Parts: sequence; C-alpha cells; structure tokens
Amino acid sequence: MKFGLMVSEGPYTHQASDTAFKFAAAALEKGHQIDRIFFYHDGVNNATRLTEPPQDDRHIVNRWSALAEQHGIDLVVCVAAALRRGIKDEILPKGFRISGLGQLVETGIQSDRLVVFGD
Repeated sequence: MKFGLMVSEGPYTHQASDTAFKFAAAALEKGHQIDRIFFYHDGVNNATRLTEPPQDDRHIVNRWSALAEQHGIDLVVCVAAALRRGIKDEILPKGFRISGLGQLVETGIQSDRLVVFGD
C-alpha cells in the first residue's frame, strides 16, 4: 500500500510526531511505500536544524532526516506555516524542503491512504 502522511503537531509538545515516525518506520518495514510526508501547522517545527534536545532524549528532527535519506521520502514543509513560525530554507535539516499546499493535495491523490497525525 502507498501511504502519504501529514504531521500537524510539533516535536516534544505532542505525541503526533513520534507516532507518525513510528508509523512510517513500521509501514516501511512491512514493505509499504511512503513517498511524501507533509508537515503542516505546528508540524513544521519538525523541520529546523535549531532543535537541540538533551543528549539523553530522542532527536526527532534527525530521525526524520535519516528515515527520508534511507527510504527516499520527500519531506515537505508548508511554506505559509513555516514562514509564520520563522522557519526558512536556511535552517531546514537535510531532506526537508519548503513548498505549498499543492504538495499535500498531490499526496492525497497519489496515495492509497493519507494518514493525518495531530489536530
């Protein structure tokens, strides 16, 4: 099955980001396909190199980058939501890119299921 994901909550403030990551990893492990993950609303906070969690905590941003690199997943950050939160291309980690809502619509059309994490 081909999944598209949308994450609309930030890391460390809501379980949605962790749950989305674990879902994606499990789906890929089972042989499913994920071409794109769209970060929307506060979910865009998953896409900043400025995140520095304590050494004994998980680094959610790095997890997303590694997953995308390993499986060729397109990590798209909503431009309007990103700019409202001060996130620009210069601070995006490896694997993330900024684009518009058209990418979310395209993901919904091209996927068998669009799974939403967060409000």
